[in-house]
Order: sequence, then C-alpha cells, then structure tokens
Amino acid sequence: MQLNPSVISDIKNIIYSARDKAVRAVDKERVLMYWNIGKRIFEEEQEGKNRADYGKFLIKSISAQIQPEFGIGFSYRQLNWYRQFYRTFPIVSALRTQLTWTHYKFILGLDNQHKADFYITETVKNNWSSRQLERQIGSNLFERLLLSNDKDAVLAIAKKEKQTNEPRQIIKDPMYLEFLGLKKESSYYEKDIESAIITHLQEFLLELGNGFSFVARQKRIHLDGDDFYIDLVLYNRLLQCFVLVDLKTKKLTHGNIGQMQMYVNYYDRLEKLPSESPTLGILLCANKNDAIVKFTLPEDNKTIIASRYELYLPTEQQLITEINKEIKNRDPYN
Repeated sequence: MQLNPSVISDIKNIIYSARDKAVRAVDKERVLMYWNIGKRIFEEEQEGKNRADYGKFLIKSISAQIQPEFGIGFSYRQLNWYRQFYRTFPIVSALRTQLTWTHYKFILGLDNQHKADFYITETVKNNWSSRQLERQIGSNLFERLLLSNDKDAVLAIAKKEKQTNEPRQIIKDPMYLEFLGLKKESSYYEKDIESAIITHLQEFLLELGNGFSFVARQKRIHLDGDDFYIDLVLYNRLLQCFVLVDLKTKKLTHGNIGQMQMYVNYYDRLEKLPSESPTLGILLCANKNDAIVKFTLPEDNKTIIASRYELYLPTEQQLITEINKEIKNRDPYN
C-alpha cells in the first residue's frame, strides 16, 4: 500500500495553523496582561499625594516584590513600559489584536500620535512582523512619505479615511535599500543590484510600497528583430496594474525615460487586461535631474515615476536637512 502524500501535507498544515493560532492567542493575552498591569499602577499612582515621587517609589516597590517570583519581565524598567502603555492607549478596545507586545514597544518609542497612528495602521494593513515594523521606523518611512507626498493624503490613508489609488502615494522617493548589504566603498553594476534585490525580494517589495508582488526578472521584449529586457516586472493589487522597474546605477537620462515609456506602451497594448489600470513604470536610479524628468514626460504624466535609491539609511541630520529643504521648496513666499 502507498500512503497518499497529501495526507502528510494536510496534517503539517493543520499543525502549523494550530501553532500560529496558539502563538497569536498567547501574544494577545500578554498584551492585555501588560495593559491591565499598567492600568492598575496608574490608578494607584493617582492616589499618591506627591505623584512624581510616589510613582517612582510605587514602581520600584512593586518590582522588588513581583520580580523574584515572576522574572525579569517585571523589572522596574518593564513596569514603566506597562504604565506608559496604558497611558498611551487608555481604551482597551482600541488595542489591535494583530500587534504583539514587541510591536507596541516600538510604537511607544515614537514621539507623536500621528506617527503612531500611521505605523499601527500600516502594520495591520501589511501584516508586518515586529522586525519589519522596526525597520520601517528605523528608515523613517513616515517622514519620507511626508516629504514626497501630500501630508494630508498620507495622514488620511493612515487613518483609513482614504483608499490608496495614486501611485505617488504608494511609491517613495528616495527609496532606501540598506538591506541589500552592499558596502559603501564599492561601485556596482546594475546586474549586481538586481541580483541583490532578488536575494532580498521580500524586503525590496516592502520598501517599494504597499501591495506589490513579483512577476518576472529580465523580461524579454522582442520588437522586429530587436530584443529589450525589463529588469523587474511586478504587479500591484491596490492599483491593479503591472509595474515595470528599470535599475540605473548612473544619472538618469532622457533616453532612459523614453525607453521606459516604450516598455509601458508595450505592456498597455499587449499584456494589460481591459479591466486593469494602466501600466506603471518606475525608474530606480542612483541620481536624477528632476527638470529632465519633468520636461521629457507629458504634463499629465501619471504612469512613469523616477525614484532615487540610496544603499544606506540616512543619518538623523541628513533627514533633518531634507525636511528643511522640502519646507523651503514648498514655501510660496521664499
């Protein structure tokens, strides 16, 4: 007799599913436990006459009596986290069951409520792991989107007041590709970066924006005896369109833009279904002249986007400089 191989596969899937549910259930209970501890500490603290001094004394005293029995999770520092957790999210029904305590610790480290709302919404919407959330916060995703998009639109999307249907509200400029692990002192060919992107495809799609999935690499287009190759072909489920990506390690030229326009036209005429949106082209380049991009493309261009890439995350000072530059550029009285 021969065992049906699908039996093993089905049983493994049942086990994996049960394990995932068990882990999520434990995480949910842990989050609620920490919230309730924070609530009880805060309530007791409010009874103290000198609240600042009493609060410090209270948490130290609780830790001294609880930690020996229950471990390091109830240290003075951790109890302070739980208290801050309750103060930041005073309504228990507002807690998201999809977020673990590790997620919430990263959220608690943020410096304003708009930013916290944005990252919570994006984590739930994209099912980010705590590691992915940490990377997005570390790469200043919120600030970068505000720099390259309309501020109100970004906040509206974060609050679920508006559905994303504009490419420029999804795609970032610049994009940071530090996860590729390429060294600063080296120079690279396009094929080197492309290979690194394929190796780190999940991280690349995450940095590229919401709703992207991989379709093809080095897609061949044959036109009357001439062959052309598109570096990456993706699909975006939010925009419901093909997304073509061309990598350029040197400064972007009008010829590069014209070539991408040809790729987009090809996909629109031969690959796109009638129900799908127009094809989007992304020129991912090391450097660009925005004026050349502007005057090479039609005024009503909505299908080709030039985005600069950086192989390393910006320092805090670099980000501040970019923000100040953007504010200056948007000031009509400057």
